Amino acid sequence: MIKTDFAAYKWMNEGNIRFEDHSIIMEAPAKSDFFCNNGAIAEEGLTPENLTNAPFFYTEVSGDFVLRVKVSHDFRDTYDSSSIMVMQDLSVWAKACFELTDFDTHAVVSVVTNQTSDDANGCNINGNEVWLQAARSGNAFAFHYSTDGVRFDMMRFFNLPVEDTIKVGLLAQAPTGEGGARVYKELSLEHRTVKNIRAGS
Repeated sequence: MIKTDFAAYKWMNEGNIRFEDHSIIMEAPAKSDFFCNNGAIAEEGLTPENLTNAPFFYTEVSGDFVLRVKVSHDFRDTYDSSSIMVMQDLSVWAKACFELTDFDTHAVVSVVTNQTSDDANGCNINGNEVWLQAARSGNAFAFHYSTDGVRFDMMRFFNLPVEDTIKVGLLAQAPTGEGGARVYKELSLEHRTVKNIRAGS
């Protein structure tokens, strides 16, 4: 197990954070996100510019790992999300989100960025809480989700051109709205290699 000594965590875009009732609560500022548009900007449906301004509370991890955390928020504005992120640098990163989508659903959503970002809506979730997981095996990664913290299903499998040590942690975003609290519970970060990265175990 990688120690969860938060004194060892760092900030990118430092934000407000507090620890209470076994929860980590981060504030997502207004108009905050990580997304690198590819130039095809429509009149509606995407933020009008590249954003890399959401608060990212991370630790540096070498080698393979599994990050798991239960996330929630109040789903006020489109694209509001409690998220987890893995990052090499501002051009190479990926995030798994529990998001209020532009289809007015609560869904697990993934974004993978290698210079530019894609965007993939996953399964819709009933309620305001879900488990998110990120697993690394070499340069292969997978995001998973769970409604009970026991069975985890794959939402995304992908590769990134990363070095051995990368940034791993919690991201709070509010791309279109006024922001608010993002809640993270039961965070665990294990230094291990999964047997089946698609299954996440």
